[in-house]
Amino acid sequence: MKQLHYIIIVLIAVANSCADSFLDTKELTRQVDENYYSTPEECETALVGCYAALQLIWSDGIALPNAATVKGDLAFGGTGSADDRDYKKIDEHDVNIAPSFVDMFNPNWVNYYRGIFRCNKLIERIDQPDWGDNLATRNRILAEAKFLRAFFYFDMVRMFENIPLLLRESRENLPQADPDDVYRAITEDLLYAVEHARSTTHGAMPSTDHGRVTSWAAKSLLARVYLYYTGYYNQPDLVDLVNGDQVLAYLEDVIENSGHGLVEDFFSLWPAAANYKAVRDGGTLVDANYAGETNQEVVFAIKYTYTSNYDGDVDGNHWMVMNGLRLQTYSRLGYASGWGASTVVPEFYQNWDPNDDRREASVMAIQEEGIAYNYIDDVREYTGYFTKKYVPFTDENGVPMTEVYEAANHMIGQFQDYFSIRFSDVLLMAAELGSSNALEYVNMVRRRAGVDEISAVTREQIFEERKYEFAFEGLRYWDLLRYDHTLQFAASKLNYSGEVLDGGVPYTKTINGNNILTTRGLFQIPQTQITRSNNVLRQNPGWE
Repeated sequence: MKQLHYIIIVLIAVANSCADSFLDTKELTRQVDENYYSTPEECETALVGCYAALQLIWSDGIALPNAATVKGDLAFGGTGSADDRDYKKIDEHDVNIAPSFVDMFNPNWVNYYRGIFRCNKLIERIDQPDWGDNLATRNRILAEAKFLRAFFYFDMVRMFENIPLLLRESRENLPQADPDDVYRAITEDLLYAVEHARSTTHGAMPSTDHGRVTSWAAKSLLARVYLYYTGYYNQPDLVDLVNGDQVLAYLEDVIENSGHGLVEDFFSLWPAAANYKAVRDGGTLVDANYAGETNQEVVFAIKYTYTSNYDGDVDGNHWMVMNGLRLQTYSRLGYASGWGASTVVPEFYQNWDPNDDRREASVMAIQEEGIAYNYIDDVREYTGYFTKKYVPFTDENGVPMTEVYEAANHMIGQFQDYFSIRFSDVLLMAAELGSSNALEYVNMVRRRAGVDEISAVTREQIFEERKYEFAFEGLRYWDLLRYDHTLQFAASKLNYSGEVLDGGVPYTKTINGNNILTTRGLFQIPQTQITRSNNVLRQNPGWE
C-alpha cells in the first residue's frame, strides 16, 4: 500500500487544486478530462487519487479525531494559554467562546468534498475502458471508490448533518439534502463494497495491498453507520435498507473469517505507548514492542508516510502533533514535542482502574511518569495529563522519528497511521447488537486489558468498555450522541466543573452540557461555504 503514496500523476496534481465554487473542486484540464479513464490501468491510478484524498482530509484545520475527542467528555481543548480559543469553543459547545471563529471547519469541508469529487469522477467513468474479461477488477475498483465516498459522507453527515449530496460530477450550487438521503447513499455504497471489495483474509493479504478497502472493512463500517443512525435518530433500521440482524451477521463473518484478531499487548498498538512500556519495564526505547501498522487488529486505517512538504505533497499525519507534550521533548520516554491539545480530564484518569493496561497506554501522566515538565505556564487547561495514542515520538537519542527518516519535517511528516476500525470495535459492536457470544466478546477485550472478566453484559457495560478501549481515538463522542436520541445522556456526561491551570494560574473549568441540546451535537457549518452558496446553505441551530 505504501507504493500508493509515491505515484504522482497529472490527474492527482490537477485535482488537488481548488476553484472558487462553494465545494472548492476544480475540473480537470480538457486534455486530461477527455483522455483519462480510458484504460483499466488509468482507472486504477485514479483510485490512487481517491486514497490520496483520504490522506488529505485532515491535512489542514482541525482534524476530526481531535475535534471529536475534545467535544467528548474525556479531554478538554488544551493548546497554548495564549493561543486562539478555537479548541475551547469546540470543547464547550459554545458559539460565544469565540464568535468570530466562523470557519474552523472550512478546511474539513473543502477536503472532504475534494475526496467526494474524485470518487464521483471515477465512479461515473468506470465503464469508459474496455474491461474485457476483467470485470472483477472493474467491480473491485468501483467498490473501493464507493467505500471511500461512503467514508467521506459518513464523517460529513455526522459533523454537519445538513450537507449537499453530490453523487455525480457536478459543480451545482445544491441545497442541503435530507440526512436520510445521505445515509441511503452511504448504505448503498457500502453494500456494494461488501459484495465486491477484496475478501482476502488478513494473513493472506499481499503487503502491497494493506490499507486498501476490503469487504471486511465495508461490513465493519456499515455496522458503525447502522449503530449511529439508529441510535441518534431513534430508528429501527438503517433507512429501510439494512436491519440489525443483517449487520450482526456481517460482523460475525468478520470475526470468524477475516483473519483479523486482537494483538496480545494493548501497548503495542501505539508507538508512544510501546516506547513507554519498554522503559517502564527496565529496558530502553530500542526494546519497544510495536505491533506495526499492518497488525492483525487493523481492519481499516488511513495510511501516512513521512514524505510531506509545504509544496502540497502531503502524505504525513499533520494532526497528531497537536496532541504532543507542549513545546518539550522528553527523550527518556520517547515523547517528542507538540502543541498540547486534548488535555485529559483528570477525573477520568484518576477514576480509571490502575490495573487496566489501557490507562497507561492511553494517557501521558506527567507526575506519575516522572516527567520534569517545564511549560505548565504555557498550557491552557493544564491537568497534568495528555493523550498518548496519537502523539509524536523520538528515537533513543531524543531525535524526532520524522527527522530520523530523511530529515522529514516534524510538523507535517508524522507517519503513524490512523486506525479507523480496530477488531476490538468489531467485537464490541457485535456484542451490542446481541450476539450469542456477546459476553465472550466483551471479555476478550477485557482480558487483553488485564482486568477481571464480567459474568453478565448489558448495553451500559458495553458503552463503558468502549469508553476505555477507544479513549482518544475519536469514537467516544459519537457513542455519547447515539446512546440516547434525546441527548440527555450526552449532556449529563459533558457537564463539568473542576479546577485546572490556565497559564499556570488555577481556575474553575466549567462546561454546560445542555449546550449540546441546542446544537444537537452538530458542528458549525463554515460561513465561507454559506457565503459562497449565496445563502443556499443554512447554519445549524446553536451556531448562528
